[in-house]
Amino acid sequence: MEVRGLSKSVPLANGGGRLDILQDVSFSVGAGESVAVVGASGSGKSTLLGLLAGLDVPTAGSVRIREVDLFSLDEDARAALRGDAIGFVFQSFQLLPALTALENVMLPLELAGTHGAREIAGQWLERVGLGGRIRHYPKHLSGGEQQRVALARAFAAGPALLLADEPTGNLDAATGAAIIDLIFTLNREAGTTLILVTHDEALANRCQRILRMQAGRLEEAGVAVRV
Repeated sequence: MEVRGLSKSVPLANGGGRLDILQDVSFSVGAGESVAVVGASGSGKSTLLGLLAGLDVPTAGSVRIREVDLFSLDEDARAALRGDAIGFVFQSFQLLPALTALENVMLPLELAGTHGAREIAGQWLERVGLGGRIRHYPKHLSGGEQQRVALARAFAAGPALLLADEPTGNLDAATGAAIIDLIFTLNREAGTTLILVTHDEALANRCQRILRMQAGRLEEAGVAVRV
């Protein structure tokens, strides 16, 4: 991934000018690399992640994935690239309540026309320790179990890039630690590029690099304390 001059601003109410959310952010991420984006609330971290996924459009700048400029594509083509190359893990899990754990993992595979979606989904739920819970609905799963389903869903399609937004933010410390270990184990096994947003410095230091945001700008980029 290559990010160049990425900026995002929105108009203020009553014609009061514009609010700069991101300002001239540039960095590159190599294949298989793990990168943490840290910063205080309101520093632009989640906005940056949304732009990296092509879920939002910048005011200026570019994001290139596999040498393709996301914002040279129309919305349908960006969605197709996301389905092919990007997996997501959200703080709030984003499971569909009317679907079982198995069906939640199967859904993106079926939308992509993947052969054997049921078998692949079942295998990934086994890998995250939920082989006995595949027929349970989200409301019958704990927060940690729901996040495990979300991880299985994210990895099942074999994405080149995994984006995670505060993946342990809704979990207690012990459960969060287990999920962190699982994320890095699966990521290492799959060889996926990982970019995660977090307030947790300990989690950030599990990554190879840290990007530090402040007031919409990339203030610092460095190697994590430990990998």
